Amino acid sequence: MKKPSAAAAKTGVKSGESFLSYVIKHWQLYVFFMLPAFLLTIIFKYIPMGGVLIAFERYNPIRGIFGSPWVGFRHFSRFITSPDFLQYLGNTLKLSVYGLLWGFPMPIILAFLLNRIQRKKVQKNLQLILYLPNFVSVIVLCGIVRILLSVTGPINLLLGTQINFMTMPEAWRTIYIVSGIWQGAGWASIMYTAALSNASQELREAAIMDGANIWQQIKVVEWPAIKNMVIIQFILQAGNIMSIGFEKAFALQTDMNLSASEIIATYVYKKGLLDGDYSFSTAVGLFNAVINVVLLIAVNFIVKKMNEGKGL
Repeated sequence: MKKPSAAAAKTGVKSGESFLSYVIKHWQLYVFFMLPAFLLTIIFKYIPMGGVLIAFERYNPIRGIFGSPWVGFRHFSRFITSPDFLQYLGNTLKLSVYGLLWGFPMPIILAFLLNRIQRKKVQKNLQLILYLPNFVSVIVLCGIVRILLSVTGPINLLLGTQINFMTMPEAWRTIYIVSGIWQGAGWASIMYTAALSNASQELREAAIMDGANIWQQIKVVEWPAIKNMVIIQFILQAGNIMSIGFEKAFALQTDMNLSASEIIATYVYKKGLLDGDYSFSTAVGLFNAVINVVLLIAVNFIVKKMNEGKGL
């Protein structure tokens, strides 16, 4: 008697029976398990997309989406031609690009450093300390930053100065990026540390016996183990360059640093929820999303070319 294949044994498909025919035969089972997830996706992901129509209307909450007058691209034109457009766009891009350039390599470097620690107990304790900031609320983090950088805070006491760093536009961007690295680098290094644990120990020992230094060991043994993961993470993060949440930027804002801290996300929040200009804020948010999609496609194309035409 012919034994069923391993794949067939796992899925329950009988020998000689295709997977499609098996699904058709047991369609009630698949509907029962897939229908709730399908309905939740439609209700909470696709139906809210209809709200995008507000960006092309002079939205009236009483008349609703389908009863409000259509204005086309007027809100987009209003935003692009506004005198503060370049400032908001520039602040968003600078914050995102600088954050990517400084923040993206840090988890990788941290993973390489942790991987050099031979004593597993010490490595685990260090990882625990580095992961803890990730579980701190963004608002709590901003409160800690404000206390540390206040006029009477620890930083000024160490420097012997009385500078209110939170009112300095030239310092705000650095504060935002450094605090983000402190909070997220440890947690982001988990996947790289896990991938490095699969690097060939025999190859590393052979490299050491051949006289390879630390940089050569990383280049030959450890980097190939995480290369594909680094590329994927870079594409995802580069595609979200414009997707900066307003919470942290808004919590670190003051009237004195608005020239550097006012980004598109905080502008959308203020216009939409504080001023009640729903149509205009939706148009600005949609503009932001379109830029994100374009950047994601462009970065993916560039990485494919750099990876010798091999798509991910």
